[in-house]
Amino acid sequence: MTSITRVFIAMALLIVAISLMPSAAMAQSYTGNWPITVTKSHYGNGTYCVALTDDGSQGFPHSGYASLVPSNGYVGVFTVVNGIVTVTIPEPYNGELEFLVFVAHAGYGRIGKGAYDLAGGPGDTGEAVFGAKNGC
Repeated sequence: MTSITRVFIAMALLIVAISLMPSAAMAQSYTGNWPITVTKSHYGNGTYCVALTDDGSQGFPHSGYASLVPSNGYVGVFTVVNGIVTVTIPEPYNGELEFLVFVAHAGYGRIGKGAYDLAGGPGDTGEAVFGAKNGC
């Protein structure tokens, strides 16, 4: 075998290997149900389940709609920007709306530890830890 043939075969194998790899966009989808455990909060301690739909509809490649599971009848939004996910969901409180806000580190289709904030109403903060995708 000549050296040119070997180089050609090596390049062909590399091209086949790359074409069989899953795309980065598919690997990074945040669509699914995510359990979120909130601690060190005055009012919000507990586990929430949030459904995310990663369709780019909020102006960022990884963004879309968010809602509680089971639904409270309100739809929120989420975005992933610079490795940070922000999930904001409206929540009724005494005839007014407050917002459940979860912020955490995100990358490669995974979401980790972060913070919880209850904006409006009595106001509250705490720690938030996202569990495994489709874990609730």
